[in-house]
Amino acid sequence: MAKLKLAVIVGSNRTGSINQKLARALIDLIGERADTHMIKIDDLPIYNMDHEGNRPDVVNRFTREVAACDAVLMVTPEHNRSITTVLKNAIDWGSKPAENNVWKGKATAITGTSPGAIGTAVAQQHLRQVMGILGALVMGGEAYIAFKPELIGEDGSIAIDDTKAFLQDYIDNFLNTAKKLTA
Repeated sequence: MAKLKLAVIVGSNRTGSINQKLARALIDLIGERADTHMIKIDDLPIYNMDHEGNRPDVVNRFTREVAACDAVLMVTPEHNRSITTVLKNAIDWGSKPAENNVWKGKATAITGTSPGAIGTAVAQQHLRQVMGILGALVMGGEAYIAFKPELIGEDGSIAIDDTKAFLQDYIDNFLNTAKKLTA
């Protein structure tokens, strides 16, 4: 069986993003069990149906990269109890036109972190709804991570043991599920 091709999409375009740090730490937990590819979304223009006949090259690059992957791991912050504009924009580009929807049938896991006590729970719930409507196979389970300065160590790995164990279990479950769905 070929190695799982996993797209990692971070819904933050902020320099020093804690969700970028979390995504990299999750890639470390994945290790060699999947070929991971972080997909850039902050260069995409705002979705506009007027561009459908002549999509910008960066949009074509984005949709090709997502389409080439077997599964998607989304790591998102929460903005105003929802997903970020940059992530919603990427989702919209990937879903259009409907017959070329790159999300349909993709095994998808969702997590994220924020300094608040409930992590990114509301944004993740919203993202689950959006991705489900688009036909993504959204993994069950919840991974709401309250960010603490000591969460990510100097080496970029998860430094809090119980959080690391929780996230390792979450990632293991996702990889096993994604492999079954893509077999």
